[in-house]
Amino acid sequence: MTVADQDDEAQAAAPELPEQRPEAPEDPDDSTEFFRAIGKQLKLLRERQKLTQKQVADILGYSEDLVSSLERGRRVPQKDYLLAVDKLLKAGGVMTVTQEEIEKAQRKAKVRHPSWFRDYALLEAQAIERHEYSTHDLPGLLQTEEHARAMFSARRPLLAEATIEERVSARMARQKILEGWPLPDASWIIEEAVLRRPIGGRDVHRHQLEKLLRIGRTRSLEIQVMPTDRPEHSGMSGPFVLLTPKGKPQLGYIEVQNFSHLTKDPEEVRILAAQYGSLRALALTPSESLALIEKMLGEL
Repeated sequence: MTVADQDDEAQAAAPELPEQRPEAPEDPDDSTEFFRAIGKQLKLLRERQKLTQKQVADILGYSEDLVSSLERGRRVPQKDYLLAVDKLLKAGGVMTVTQEEIEKAQRKAKVRHPSWFRDYALLEAQAIERHEYSTHDLPGLLQTEEHARAMFSARRPLLAEATIEERVSARMARQKILEGWPLPDASWIIEEAVLRRPIGGRDVHRHQLEKLLRIGRTRSLEIQVMPTDRPEHSGMSGPFVLLTPKGKPQLGYIEVQNFSHLTKDPEEVRILAAQYGSLRALALTPSESLALIEKMLGEL
């Protein structure tokens, strides 16, 4: 069962039922049609250059699935992609000038999280400090769009395609907290095995490792790798998050399978904080961790 804060001051707690699956897609908001229009433009420009989706994907270094989803308006084109595709398709700036409108549409779009996750997502958006230990998958704030889609697509029971797209968009929207100013004081300890699993295939995995390097080189954001050859440690009981919303005490968050637990109990939070401190001492330093990720990237 989920224990989630129900008022603005996070003073009361109440249980929630685990997420029900499969889930039906919600009605699209006004931004949906706008993204579909952008997708139609991308498709028209590609066809004028007599290129297939696979050719565009191979030339730009993206997956064919991403190119297809963008042309159907099911995914939001990022700035780097728009710049690259505008040049490739000889659009003369037609696509790059849409970036501002796309960002506005993203801000207006409804961000849909599963019900059991919404309370945590609201607190996370207010966080001035955030620390996470991950044992079997990459933290959502660090994932690329393609990695996130592969993760949601692998869920069982299967999620509806529209629900997958909503979840991917919501996950990407959460990452805005790592782009504003001031940045939260954030760190991640990730088990080495997680970084070696090629979620989504080789190309998706390569882009994911590159993103980890970019984030790990950002001030106030630290990534540490827990080597597989380390012996038993204080994190053997599983993953968790420590979160400090502005003006509020530190919280603990645990999520596994269909269950999540958000706690403000001082003793529970103290234990998680002590575990995290012990884990940081055993993990590779941030610089050593980035060097390891670079080595992994070079091996692909």
